[in-house]
Amino acid sequence: MSDFIEWYLIVPALLAGTIILLTHIPLGSEVLKRGIIFIDLALAQLAALGIVIASTLYSHFHPFHIELIALMGALTGAIGIALLERYYPNNIEALIGLIFVLASTASMILISFSANGDKLLHQLLLGQILWVTTEQLIPIGVISLLTLLIWSFYPKPYPNYLFYILFSIAVTLSVQLVGLYLVFASLIIPALTVRSYPFRRPFLNHLFPFLIGFFGYLTGIILSLVFDLPTGAIIVWAMTLLALISYLFRSVMIKKDHRRQS
Repeated sequence: MSDFIEWYLIVPALLAGTIILLTHIPLGSEVLKRGIIFIDLALAQLAALGIVIASTLYSHFHPFHIELIALMGALTGAIGIALLERYYPNNIEALIGLIFVLASTASMILISFSANGDKLLHQLLLGQILWVTTEQLIPIGVISLLTLLIWSFYPKPYPNYLFYILFSIAVTLSVQLVGLYLVFASLIIPALTVRSYPFRRPFLNHLFPFLIGFFGYLTGIILSLVFDLPTGAIIVWAMTLLALISYLFRSVMIKKDHRRQS
């Protein structure tokens, strides 16, 4: 029975991680290319602020309505960041960082009025991926697939407004499931694995980061169940260690290859 229960938890959680990685890896690569690392934290925090507002002030709201309010928060931030990038391009990273700090502190202030503040804060930071249900995954999977199709087939270079809108949608869908820390990790860690040493075959630059993220989720979920540790935090560490090991291994192999050629 215990094995059944564990796999009953692992499979939906792993499906959630897979759906998140499919949208977050290409968006994370674009974030690194644009050099605006704070944007993922800022928009995720604005989505979280929407969740806090809905949960604290309107506790009777249906989860769908909470998602809508979270999306409104992220989209409002996305529009604001797009305008700031247009009019203040030299200070954009600092301004995005300021938005993140303001959204974070606003969330903390509102949470202090909630009787379940500690639980809500824990959920926003680390998520509740182990308790994901298939009912949650179906709409999220459909919307994520549409987001991925638009991102994949829209003519490049992507206009700013499209990037920010798709980013807001992806982040809003994921922040309630996996929390802020894992949203950031899913966006940045896999994308970093091919930034310094890209593969010659383009498809590997998509497949390799996905595999790092997938096995990071799988390893973290299993370890958290075995040792009764917070799942989101363990997944972040597992993904980071896998990415670091792969980076060191590939850097050694590439340097050896260069020596042979010279």
